[in-house]
Amino acid sequence: MYIIKSSTISALNNISHISSVEVGQHLYWQIGSFQVHAQVLITSWVVIAVLLGSATIAVRDLQTIPTGGQNFVEYVLEFIRDLTKTQIGEEEYGSWVPFIGTMFLFIFVSNWSGALLPWGIIKLPHGELAAPTNDINTTVALALLTSIAYFYAGLTKKGLGYFGRYIQPTPILLPINILEDFTKPLSLSFRLFGNILADELVVAVPVSLVPLVVPIPVMLLGIFTSGIQALIFATLAAAYIGESMEGHH
Repeated sequence: MYIIKSSTISALNNISHISSVEVGQHLYWQIGSFQVHAQVLITSWVVIAVLLGSATIAVRDLQTIPTGGQNFVEYVLEFIRDLTKTQIGEEEYGSWVPFIGTMFLFIFVSNWSGALLPWGIIKLPHGELAAPTNDINTTVALALLTSIAYFYAGLTKKGLGYFGRYIQPTPILLPINILEDFTKPLSLSFRLFGNILADELVVAVPVSLVPLVVPIPVMLLGIFTSGIQALIFATLAAAYIGESMEGHH
């Protein structure tokens, strides 16, 4: 019994050590009893300010026949509505447009901020600024929000009968169906984080070696893939929500 307790305590200590491992340096802010990554908060606030400022400027003087910024905003809204309708269905999509749109726009602008804004010129006491989606904490939070959203959608639509999908088409698949709900947020978070981190590293190496002409095509490719990653995340989020309300895989 003593051996079992000792091995359990040792295992917990090892897990604690692993969880404290970090890559690079970070600037921390103390908020109550919590430490948060200041870089992520700063860049996230910049992205939110850009989104709110752009929307406010574009719609402050609405016209019956849209022009300029209003026309662009309506085009983006129509794109998000079509994406949500395609994945969730015509009857249920309306209430989910704000959620899917917020996810898409935040990730899109975050990714582009990492590709276009010269974050490196802003010096911090520790660490450096980068796109919010370059931090695993951000992508995991977005993935968990998506998980909460599709559980909420399924329970709202079907009540407790929603959990019946775990034993469909046969109860033998119960462990696999449960495991699927764990793999969805993992897949969403690591796909987004991995691609954005890889894009920034691929750009950083040529810029450090040949800082003038060669990195430009690589940067353009990074901008393109950043937009694609935002589209993939929003599409999968909408698909998971639509799937939970349909009650089948």
